[in-house]
Order: sequence, then structure tokens, then C-alpha cells
Amino acid sequence: MARINANYKKLPGSYLFSTIGKKVNEYREAHPEAKIIRLGIGDVTQPIAPKVIETLHSAVDEMGDASTFKGYAPDLGYEFLRSVIAEKDYRDRGCDISADEIFVSDGAKCDCGNIQEIFDVGNRIAVCDPVYPVYVDSNVMAGRTGVYDAAKERFENVIYMPCTAENGFVPELPQEVPDLIYLCFPNNPTGAVIKKDELQKWVDYANKNDSIILYDAAYEAYISEGDVPHSIYECEGAKDCAIEFRSFSKTAGFTGLRLGFTVIPKDLTTGGEKLWPLWARRHGTKYNGAPYIVQKAGEAVYSPEGRQQVREQIAYYMGNAKIILDGLNAAGFEVSGGVNAPYIWLKTPDNMTSWEFFDYLLSEANVVGTPGSGFGPHGEHYFRLTAFGSRENTVEAVERFKTL
Repeated sequence: MARINANYKKLPGSYLFSTIGKKVNEYREAHPEAKIIRLGIGDVTQPIAPKVIETLHSAVDEMGDASTFKGYAPDLGYEFLRSVIAEKDYRDRGCDISADEIFVSDGAKCDCGNIQEIFDVGNRIAVCDPVYPVYVDSNVMAGRTGVYDAAKERFENVIYMPCTAENGFVPELPQEVPDLIYLCFPNNPTGAVIKKDELQKWVDYANKNDSIILYDAAYEAYISEGDVPHSIYECEGAKDCAIEFRSFSKTAGFTGLRLGFTVIPKDLTTGGEKLWPLWARRHGTKYNGAPYIVQKAGEAVYSPEGRQQVREQIAYYMGNAKIILDGLNAAGFEVSGGVNAPYIWLKTPDNMTSWEFFDYLLSEANVVGTPGSGFGPHGEHYFRLTAFGSRENTVEAVERFKTL
């Protein structure tokens, strides 16, 4: 008899955004006249940059010519893309990362979820609380987290690092030493950032304890302040303890194209074992590579025209963030984030739970956000809004907030 992976049954409820989609669909069916504004799921709305579109067309034409046709991509990704990433994202910032330490994929979400496969199931993980659900859920599926305590809303073998208003939504070094440490800055969902001297403390901590930091830098392009690192490799010793994930989804609007990459330094080891060959084997065995046309589109993002056009799009979204941040502050809400990240972290009014406020906001203002409790216990009484909507809808949503 075939048997299921029983770890999947440890997952509490459905995936957060599936639950949101179901509730919104039910409301729409009951109120077809309502104009619903979505500021919940972090999907982009602006069209892909013209330079990228031009390159996509050219790459498609190449696929129709026998002399330029491309089949399977190289395991690590095409050299043209990995080289420009190494130069523009790392060496230009003083980070000693080479092209062969970059693994191209179809997005940071997949890599963040899959990286745990190269580590023993007995490793203990540490996560920020609140946290992007993929980090925890993928480890639950692997059998690394133990059972779920519904009363505490925690898994027994996970080290939770509270991120609260009191610590600026940046975790403190855990007293109980984890094997794997998930960090995400600029942070999803809180929009918080970590300064370089604080990130250096994490690198030093990991090196001292032979821990591995899994660093999600998917939103680094939104950083506006000068003392905030774009990469963990800006810290001394990070190549000895850190793996970094990047995404084109929010940086260049590739949510529908799918492109990202993971950086694993060649000399990164744990317990005397190098991690680069393990991920290379996993990557080559389970993945056939992002399409050629998409990787060419990724290369175009780094061209002078592409960089300028992408910066303009990011400025557009951060303009939305400022409208939300300023508008909600003026309306008397307690908000943070929205300066170095496209997320605004809102404290729910009148001590409402996150889901109570979700229902209230949907019914009274026809605006959709994301309940903070879906990101972990310390997300309760908070709510995430995104800046990825249109300018028109963003302005209208803020006006609706003012009527609550």
C-alpha cells in the first residue's frame, strides 16, 4: 500500500494566501457590485520594462532559427546572466562573488523552500516571528519541525525569534543555538531592515557556532538608505556561513516570467562538508533550468536602459508605499515599514485580531490585505499591506481607510 508523507498533515490549515483568495471569492459572490482593491498578495501590476520586452522578442526570434536555437539551459544557468549578476550585484558592491557561485532558478520562493533538502533532517531551524510562511512550511514537509502546538501556534522543534515593535522588528541573537538561521531583509512581512553593523553580529554568531544563515534578499532593490546592506556578503566572513537568495519578481516585475538565483560560495562548509557540490547535484537532478528567453530578459535588466526603467518602476511602487504610510499615519493608524521595502506593517485598531480586521476591512472598505497572524504568533494584531497596486487604487484604498 502506498503511504503519504505524514509530515504534510502537520501543516495547520491551508496556505495563507489560498485562504485569503477563498474568503475574497466568497465575498465577491455575495457582493458582485463591490469594487475590491487588493493590497494583500505581493504581486506586481506594472508592465515589464520596455528594454526587457524588446529583448524577449529578440530571444523568441532566436528560438525560431536553427542557428540560434537553444535547448536545455546549463545547470547553473547561462554564463551571460551569471556573469552580469556577479559584476553588478556583487563585485560593484565590494562582494567577492564569482559567476560560478551563482545558481539561476525560476524564483527565490522555490530556492528558499528547496535549500533545506541538502541539510540533515535533524537540524534545528530558527526563523523570525512573524515570518514568510515558506521557510517554516518547507521544513514541516521535510519532517524537521516536530509537531504543531495549536495553543502556542508553534512547532516544537523550531526556534522562533520574536520581531516586535520594541526591537524594531529585527530579531535578537537566539540563546539556543540553531543549525540553520532564516533571515529576510528588507523583511517580508514587516518591511523592516537591518543595518550593516547588526547584520555583522549575525555573521559572527553563525561563524562562531558553525551555523548556516539562509539569507533572503529578494527585496534589496527597494533599499533607499545608505547604511543598509544589499547583500549579506557585504559583511566580513559571510562567505564562510551564508547562502543568499535573490529574485527578479519584485525587482523587475518577473512574477509572471519566473527568474531568480541562489548564491553559494565555493568554500562554504559545515561540518567539514562543502555545500556548493550538494546544491549543484540537487539543482542538476531536480531542475532543468529557467528558459533561455527568460534568462535573456534577466540579462536585459542589467543593461543601462533596463536598469533605468526598472528603477523607475521601483520608484513608482515606493511612491505608493509613501502614500499608504503617510495616509494611514494621518488617519491615526500605527504603521511601519514602507521606506526600504514595498510592505507596510499596520497595527490593527481596537485590539482586533488580524483576521477580524481582515473581515472588517473587506466588508467596510472593500480592501484586501494580509492578516499578520498568518506569518506567525507575533504577527497577531498586525496586518500587511503591499505597495504593488496601481497608483489610482492605492490612493482610493487610503481614502477608504480614512472613513473607517
